[in-house]
Amino acid sequence: MWIVWPAFLVACVLEALVFAMVDPQDLHWFGEPVQVSRAGFYSLAFLVFWITAMVSSALTTLLAMPSREVNLSP
Repeated sequence: MWIVWPAFLVACVLEALVFAMVDPQDLHWFGEPVQVSRAGFYSLAFLVFWITAMVSSALTTLLAMPSREVNLSP
């Protein structure tokens, strides 16, 4: 939960910012309009934000560990 919960909160904040500033109907990918519904776009964006924040939290947790816990050599 040290990784997932903070990542979820960050993803919620980022999703609120994207929801306020980006309209998926105005987006283009390689010159073509994006063929995803608004709900689908916001869902995918939330998952990307959440995964990215989880990776960041996991890396922070790993780097905060003492070296004797990371290096398991006898």
